[in-house]
Amino acid sequence: MSNTSRSRVLSALRCESVDPIPWVPYVGCHAAALIGVKACDYLKSEKLMLKGLETAIDRYQPDGIPVGFDLQIEAEAMGCSLAWADDNPPAVVSHPIAEGVPLDRIPVPTPDAPRIQAVLSTARVLRANHPDIALYGLVCGPFTLALHLMGTEIFTGMFDDPKKIKDVMSFFSSVTRGMASNYANSGCDVIAVVDPMTSQISTEQFHEFVTPFIRPVFSDIRQWGLLSAFFVCGHAQHNIAAMCECGPNCVSFDENIPISYVRDICLPQGISFSGNIPLTSVLLLGTPDDARHSALECMESGGTTGFILAPGCDLPYATPPENLEAIAEVVRNPYRREMLRVKTVLADTESPPPDLSRYATPDRVIIDIFTLDSESCAPCQYMVKAIAEVAPAFEGAVQWQEHKIKKRESVLLMHALGVRNIPTVCIDGKIAFVSRIPAREELLTAIRKQLSEKQAAPSDRA
Repeated sequence: MSNTSRSRVLSALRCESVDPIPWVPYVGCHAAALIGVKACDYLKSEKLMLKGLETAIDRYQPDGIPVGFDLQIEAEAMGCSLAWADDNPPAVVSHPIAEGVPLDRIPVPTPDAPRIQAVLSTARVLRANHPDIALYGLVCGPFTLALHLMGTEIFTGMFDDPKKIKDVMSFFSSVTRGMASNYANSGCDVIAVVDPMTSQISTEQFHEFVTPFIRPVFSDIRQWGLLSAFFVCGHAQHNIAAMCECGPNCVSFDENIPISYVRDICLPQGISFSGNIPLTSVLLLGTPDDARHSALECMESGGTTGFILAPGCDLPYATPPENLEAIAEVVRNPYRREMLRVKTVLADTESPPPDLSRYATPDRVIIDIFTLDSESCAPCQYMVKAIAEVAPAFEGAVQWQEHKIKKRESVLLMHALGVRNIPTVCIDGKIAFVSRIPAREELLTAIRKQLSEKQAAPSDRA
């Protein structure tokens, strides 16, 4: 095979040795910022998507690129209402099945749905314009899609009515397979199944409610002669082996999981792996030097066999372009990599430590929710929703706040509390729930326990 960008990506996906390591920036709504338009306008316009992606290709020198990164596009076509933002992908704000719409009345997405049509047309034009770049078609995985349509009812349903959930999952599996076919017919080389909400369930639940319904998607992709990837984000380390059993060519993950961990599970099975430059601390809030060092660290950990360098997930809208250009430079320039190896990264911050005294308030429990951004990250959205729904039950005794780690002060508090994964809930400064959306009763019990302990403690105000 020729040594084009596209061929390097495909070789890596086949778990072959590739040098230089392929570089695939996950450019979604960030492309809107590149051309100075709002995300809500960009994601509805074929013309803007083409302009944004052409700009990203020119500036970031990718070996591969997704034609879109929007996990709500199928949900919208199936009847979910969306809340649009200027600087984020849209968020799902209604759940038709939870609102009483029967499963057999849920519309199936078709290629002529306006936004689906726009992204498929974008793929066809990019294919013609860039035959030497690998194109990724991203589809929403069946579990995340089911959550969009059902809401958090899916979590209780797995215990209370598993047959119903399996029937629902079978339906959404067919939807995902149909969308994968649409991208395959539009010239994409790689079909990526993006199912971030699977990080919120146990391995046993994954085997029961995900594996039987996602495996046929990857089987279809193989039969079409294409390659596949299974995207996850969050603290999904416990499910990496289960993901491999589903039959993808590649597992993609974020900074919550060490590259070495995924590498050592994937490579013996002939499965490639892709990641995991940190989205916020490095790409959004860092400098070009931070980006260079992080990229090199990922490349050295991943190695040249079956590894693709990529961000942990969809690039934030406001990611500084110079940080991504710096990564392209490291990938393309062996001399730059050698120079980086002899430098020491000074990452210490001179910012003052956060004030933790607020957790001592005797008559109030403070809940901190650390997220990437609940407006753009599905697991984060549903974690925040879980807290927001129980807080009123305590009549003012619970104060909660979302800390988006796109902000430096949120990162400082995150480090001060020892939080390492996103999303995480802390109750009075103590880690309570890590990358797992608690059931309502479990959350109520945890808050009541903390309130009771505070009220029973001797007061210093006497």
